[in-house]
Amino acid sequence: MKKILVLGAGLVSKPLVRYLLEKGFLVTVASRTVSKAEALLDNHPNGAAKLWTAEDKTGLKILINENDLAVSLLPAAHHTMVAKECLAQKKFMVTTSYISPEMRALDNEAKKAGILILNEIGVDPGIDHMSAMKIIDRVKGNGGKITSFKSYCGGLPAPEANTNIWGYKFSWSPRGVLTAGKNSALYLKDGKRVDIPGPELFADTHILNVPDIGELESYPNRDSMGYIGIYGLEEAQTVFRGTLRNKGWCAAMRRIVNSGLLDDKERDFKDMTFNSFTASVIPGASLETVKKDIALKWGVSVDFHGIEWLDWLGLFSDEKLPIEKGSPLDIMTARMIEKMSYAPGERDMIVMHHEFMTEYPSGGKTEKINSTLIDFGLPHGDTSMARTVSLPAAIAARLILEGKIKGEGVHIPVIPAIYEPILKELEEMENGIHFKETKE
Repeated sequence: MKKILVLGAGLVSKPLVRYLLEKGFLVTVASRTVSKAEALLDNHPNGAAKLWTAEDKTGLKILINENDLAVSLLPAAHHTMVAKECLAQKKFMVTTSYISPEMRALDNEAKKAGILILNEIGVDPGIDHMSAMKIIDRVKGNGGKITSFKSYCGGLPAPEANTNIWGYKFSWSPRGVLTAGKNSALYLKDGKRVDIPGPELFADTHILNVPDIGELESYPNRDSMGYIGIYGLEEAQTVFRGTLRNKGWCAAMRRIVNSGLLDDKERDFKDMTFNSFTASVIPGASLETVKKDIALKWGVSVDFHGIEWLDWLGLFSDEKLPIEKGSPLDIMTARMIEKMSYAPGERDMIVMHHEFMTEYPSGGKTEKINSTLIDFGLPHGDTSMARTVSLPAAIAARLILEGKIKGEGVHIPVIPAIYEPILKELEEMENGIHFKETKE
């Protein structure tokens, strides 16, 4: 019986652990909070929970030695450490995170070891790659070329659960969402390179009308240019990957990310209220007039919706802060978890939408292909975020250990041998994850 190590027991882990146990693997879940690992395993006879922290290098060596494959659901900064130990012991590895430069640098070593390290096998990144490549390869196989590619993804509340003024709720830690808002972006538009510095990320926005959902805001997602070579889009004049949010998000976040409220440097907050905290991190703000001071600094009226959003979070209240020492980002993360989590029975939603413009040499035929995924969480069950992030990784782990996905080196799922069986299984499973395709 093959053995799989799952590092991390966070909010997206449960569907993966359950899938692997149901498929007959011995699964060890290692976490700094062993009670979370035990809850995931639910007393399954083939499961084992282990107490482990990322600082414990010796423990990691033992855990990897005892298993055939490691799935790292840790924060991205720890993946390279895990990968190096997997390579040292010639064990396979799967992650759902973007490949870092440090991870990419292990490619030759992984090839020499004959080991596959499969990254970006979640939803975004993951399902986005696989669903896009399925269509790109099909168009090319039919003699066509892609002249424009746009891809969008967002995790949002289902329409009936969209009940707060932010238009957003968290099915995972807000920290990742907030820090991603500081990323720079790069994409290709009409043959020209477009560079967006981090402070201006939310200034570059447009409205996308998603079938069956309606209008959503989009802003650029990291480096789209890097996917020209990966996806084989050298003939495309436009290559854009965007994040989706409900309307109003970009105008508010453009000010919030540049305000000091998301700084990650530790500070002393002893005896502070939310109001005094807010005044302390906004340059030039005073306790008595903090709302007006923020409006002046942001160049907006005091009834600007972004200020209303901060008010709704309680950032102008006399309530005492929950921590005495930490960063403004820690305060915002804690408050958002408290105020913007899903209530029992509420559904989240993943929206993914691709647009392809294609040309065919015969008669100069052109065609637009739309491919849309709308997936909902299960009331009182798994969130859509958890399902779409962890199930592709779980399927990949199974296929690797069964010898049905082969290869060595550091990879992402952009070849048919990887994406075809994973997409097929996602579609066919109960509450299947599938795309609706239309042509114009």
